[in-house]
Amino acid sequence: MSNKEYIPTLVPSEIHGFHSHTTSWTPVISNPSHQEYHINRLEEISNKSSFQVLPHRKTVHDFIFLKKGISRRSKGLSKYEFGPSSMFFLPAYQITQHEMISSDAEGFYFHFDEKIFGFLPKNYLSEQFPFFQFQSNPVIQMSESTLNNIECILNRLLELYKGENNENKNLIAYNLLVIFEEIKKEIPFQTKKTKNSFFEITERYKHALGQHIYKYQNISDYAKILNITPNYLNKCVKTCTDKTAQDLLKEMLILEAKTLLKYSDLHISEIAIKLCDQNPSNFARFFKKQTGQTPMEYLQMC
Repeated sequence: MSNKEYIPTLVPSEIHGFHSHTTSWTPVISNPSHQEYHINRLEEISNKSSFQVLPHRKTVHDFIFLKKGISRRSKGLSKYEFGPSSMFFLPAYQITQHEMISSDAEGFYFHFDEKIFGFLPKNYLSEQFPFFQFQSNPVIQMSESTLNNIECILNRLLELYKGENNENKNLIAYNLLVIFEEIKKEIPFQTKKTKNSFFEITERYKHALGQHIYKYQNISDYAKILNITPNYLNKCVKTCTDKTAQDLLKEMLILEAKTLLKYSDLHISEIAIKLCDQNPSNFARFFKKQTGQTPMEYLQMC
């Protein structure tokens, strides 16, 4: 991670090395034979109890198909625990953090570059499938019939992947589209959070934090971006999350600070200026108030 990067944005060739920093990861994700897609069984992950990966972004979309077991993962500032018969979708360039996966987990992990769908119009996935949108709920619960259908397709995709034949790229793409259409059928039958104006503004605020946290640290700036007043922004966030807009901003600052401490070669004093435009002592007090540790104590535990 260079001084110019904040939360690392990983291309496929970097994913395996990043995961290896914090967990014993048996499947080789960064496979040079398959630059545009990857699939592996969750059963192949060695020592699942150590599966914890700090915040990062990827240039590829990914999803987890969970047939058995439990996992916890974040999308932006929101954390999700999902269990059997579910899928977790993450669009490219969205911040995520892997927190745990149970030892009995069974299923598949898949990531892909949208270039694999070169025959489709631009932004087709996000327009047709809401689970690829930044502000959508990433967890989809599957019926038994949908689970069985998707599992069959994923087994077929694994066969194609192991075939080491790049001519299979179109087959991969078409099979993925079938999976997405199967999942799309499930959405109307889910219990969904009401998407009133408060919820929409809160989600847009979270997204804006992910984009602009290094440039803006005042609620008034984000209210201006969203074209609303600071008081209305705070009312929306408080109604939906029981937290203030300032609370979410502080959470994002800590998320970025932890990643810089862990993965950059910046000194704590440099992070204080780059992230918060503060002197080191003020930054240390802020960090300890939010986490219970000083930046140095956190760094020593990494």
